[in-house]
Amino acid sequence: MRKMIIEMKLNEELTKNSDFLLDKVESIELLELLKLDFEKRIKMAIAAINLKEGYSIEDIKMPGYVEIFTVLSKKDNRYICLIKTKYFKSLQSTAKKFNIDIIWDTPSIFTKEKMVVSATGNEENLKKVRELFKNLGEIKKVSFVKSIYNEQTILSCLTEKQRQVIITAKKNGYYNYPRSINSEELSKKIGLSKPTVVQHLRKAESRIVANILAGY
Repeated sequence: MRKMIIEMKLNEELTKNSDFLLDKVESIELLELLKLDFEKRIKMAIAAINLKEGYSIEDIKMPGYVEIFTVLSKKDNRYICLIKTKYFKSLQSTAKKFNIDIIWDTPSIFTKEKMVVSATGNEENLKKVRELFKNLGEIKKVSFVKSIYNEQTILSCLTEKQRQVIITAKKNGYYNYPRSINSEELSKKIGLSKPTVVQHLRKAESRIVANILAGY
């Protein structure tokens, strides 16, 4: 199982149904997909809507296909919302093609310039998803990362040595502010040279950030 992240630009005909959002919104981020019913044409999700400066959520007039739109929380221009939509019947045949045995994952982001979609599954089904998206617009980038299912397994992207070094660093206060231990003291605790420890830390930090922010 791998996670695939597709960055693409949708065809204009597919973005026209979102014109009511694009001039006011910086981005829409899928946080959790609650329901996806291809037969009933229903999609329900929790999403973060990040508005452009000068706009509020009241400035967005929802079209008829948005059946539920509830603001759950707000911080500055970021609104966490519960959204239920019923896509057009004319799109049903296209949507059904996406009824593949995969997990629609995050990050999934929609902006005026691009759309980022993430899916987790086996190689065969991820290939099907990639081929389907080719028909919806121009794919700019496809990347793969190791599947991470929760915050407890985020270190799975590291090598055993990187994991050991960064955990030891955390336990000994290397990431405290101010630091409780410096890299030279940390290297003595671990029993490796200072340059080796620093290299492991930098590579570990880079991998963790790359996995967390994949697609952004």
